[in-house]
Amino acid sequence: MIARVIVDVATNNTDRLFDYIVPDTLMHIVLPGMRVVVPFGPRKVQGFVIEVNKNSSVDESKLKPIADLIDIEPPLTSELLQLAQWLKEKTLSFHINVLQVMLPAAMKAKYNKLVMLHQDADMNDLTPYIKKVFSSKEQTYNWNDLIKKSGPREHKELLNGVKSRLLYIKPVVSSKETKKLRTVVKPNMTITELHSICESLPNNAKKQKELVQYFINHFETVTVVDLIEKVPTSRSTISTLVEKEILIKEEVEMRRDPFKGREYKRTSALPLTEQQTVALSPIINTLENNKHETFLLRGVTGSGKTEVYLQAIDKALKLGKEAIMLVPEISLTPQMVTHFKQRFGSEVAVLHSALSKGEKYDEWRRIRDKKVKVAVGARSAIFAPFENLGIIIIDEEHETSYKQEEAPRYHARDVAIKRGEHYSCPVILGSATPSLESYARAKKSVYHLLTMTTRVNNVQMPSVNIIDMREELRSGNRSMFSEPLIEAMINRIEKQEQIVLFLNRRGYSTFILCRDCGYVAECPHCDISLTYHRTNQTLQCHYCGHVETPPNVCPSCEGDSIRFFGSGTQKVEEELNKVLSGVRVIRMDVDTTRRKGSHEELLNKFGRGEADVLLGTQMIAKGLDFPNITLVGVLAADSMLHIPDFRSAERTFQLLTQVSGRAGRHQKKGEVLIQSYTPDHYSIQDVKQHDFVSFFEKEMKIRKQAGHPPYYYLILIHVSDTDLGNTVSVAEKISKFIKSSVSPDTYVYGPVTSAIPRIKDRYRYQCMIKYKVEPNITVVLQEVLKTYQSEMNKSDLSIMIDTNPYMMM
Repeated sequence: MIARVIVDVATNNTDRLFDYIVPDTLMHIVLPGMRVVVPFGPRKVQGFVIEVNKNSSVDESKLKPIADLIDIEPPLTSELLQLAQWLKEKTLSFHINVLQVMLPAAMKAKYNKLVMLHQDADMNDLTPYIKKVFSSKEQTYNWNDLIKKSGPREHKELLNGVKSRLLYIKPVVSSKETKKLRTVVKPNMTITELHSICESLPNNAKKQKELVQYFINHFETVTVVDLIEKVPTSRSTISTLVEKEILIKEEVEMRRDPFKGREYKRTSALPLTEQQTVALSPIINTLENNKHETFLLRGVTGSGKTEVYLQAIDKALKLGKEAIMLVPEISLTPQMVTHFKQRFGSEVAVLHSALSKGEKYDEWRRIRDKKVKVAVGARSAIFAPFENLGIIIIDEEHETSYKQEEAPRYHARDVAIKRGEHYSCPVILGSATPSLESYARAKKSVYHLLTMTTRVNNVQMPSVNIIDMREELRSGNRSMFSEPLIEAMINRIEKQEQIVLFLNRRGYSTFILCRDCGYVAECPHCDISLTYHRTNQTLQCHYCGHVETPPNVCPSCEGDSIRFFGSGTQKVEEELNKVLSGVRVIRMDVDTTRRKGSHEELLNKFGRGEADVLLGTQMIAKGLDFPNITLVGVLAADSMLHIPDFRSAERTFQLLTQVSGRAGRHQKKGEVLIQSYTPDHYSIQDVKQHDFVSFFEKEMKIRKQAGHPPYYYLILIHVSDTDLGNTVSVAEKISKFIKSSVSPDTYVYGPVTSAIPRIKDRYRYQCMIKYKVEPNITVVLQEVLKTYQSEMNKSDLSIMIDTNPYMMM
């Protein structure tokens, strides 16, 4: 029996199947989708079994056997193995990278080296240091730990010991996943027998009597830790009763439950509005007929899209099927999880990056072991190992966080549609502001368009007013708050209503500048200015994490005219306290939500009315539903409008529409005030009218004239290296090769420097390919990667190909 394996070595030369003999002991155990340990050259590596065949196409006498199994049952289903092959080709990625992204981080391979005395080593040949460390041939050490503890002389002795075959290094491949084990105790007798034991124990065995009495009153299995708290008792007393065979002690697995201790009040389906019913009907129809169809649900903010999702999933579960629900942000997950737990109870598993590795691994195992039927989570939850999918839903489908920016560069929407095709099930893409690509496909009937234009209970959309900050400046107001916004905030606080303030920039000041000589503090590793963070009095680079102390005098001219420019959320919080005395502010940005559970904690505080203002970056712009929010203020509407990206107008419209939708979602009327220095721009004006269709038509005209998606496909090639000359040279060669290999109707632009020319001491150049039909494009790009693979292995050169770029920077 032959197993065909993809090995955990990500290079072009190894990106293929390798044949291994399945030993007789594993003959009926090795299955496709399993992880195995295999010899590869002089070492052992982890591999994924893709196929199991009777024979090999190569000489079987030259094949090596599988060394060990990592899994008892395959973590990857046959459908996920097929999906991996498709995704590898679509994203031009290594097969191993695709397979690894499908599994929780805890299951990534862990490589160790164990060192021991060689079995033939003569103790007399050992140096004093090695003899001291290895006093017997049974001793084994971790090589890396041993090297760390040794000095330069000892380090050299160890290396010489390996060279002279006195020491033997054994590579060990393991997996990082761990099961959480707890020691529990339980009675080994009936209650009647325990009564007898309790009476027979001598009077001086008071602690033992108390412990036996506890199990008479509570005939249960309990962890040792809990038992010591409840009785109280000691471990020695428990051990004594175990030795007497009165109690049994054993190790059991405890599931890491991120929602332990929380109770969710079960809810039933809500009555649907007419528009919700019309939207749900074709979805139910495809579910009942086992048909695959992609639906684009465009519903204004507050129109009840979540209830449509819940009822569609409920129908899938009643048909005996499973469901995946994707949300874009961790900050959205707590509220969405609450909705799902209340409706479906223990049927729900949650997968997102705010969970610990262990929690995520345990939630993933609940899916694999068929203990749940619904998975809720961010991008990676699209790979949940269900085997009978009935529906896949992507909420806020326009969000760029659904696109992975590291290899493999997949989009969750593409994966969802591919899985939907395999299981003949519907895929729902929901948003108040769909991406132009999705809406264009819906208009062409590639997707089935569903529209909900009114809010639930006929609640009015908030009134939107645009404030021209140029006029505020002319009238002498140099504050970051316009007069109408200040008045509106005072009014809401007096009424005990809540406010959302949005600024898509964290930190205190955007940059610091010397007014005498023009010096700007820049990151030494990136071509970008440092941001001032007042909380810890530091200048920080938001790209590489570099931190330094702000200067008191200019490092360039030694003048004292250092000033802070631009505003971040920290500065807004400070100014708010000056303008509105006694205002209670909750700030939500990357700096305040680093700690696990902090998103949920801050949102719960705001929901309980413990703050008047929720101030934050884009993490507060969508999905939040609080009845007392009646005012939304946008402080710098144009902050994303003028960046060098053709999607800047689209993102501005989406973000402003989403954050506007937080106001007046229930009985109280909502108001939105948008502060802008370019108030006449169509992306801002269309937010005022809540008019997505008008924005779509204007933006599509511009895209057509400029030849941007969805009228053309785009591919971006990033070349980076620590050597500027090599970066430019390779980028030019790649551009020249592609131009000579594609058809005349395909445009190749560049190479040019990236918008940020250097990040983490790496110089960055890029080329862009734009085409409508180019059959050979995949072959051409694969040739580029093959050509430079050896150079990438030997130097700092990196070539990244993004076949559907969402970040042009």
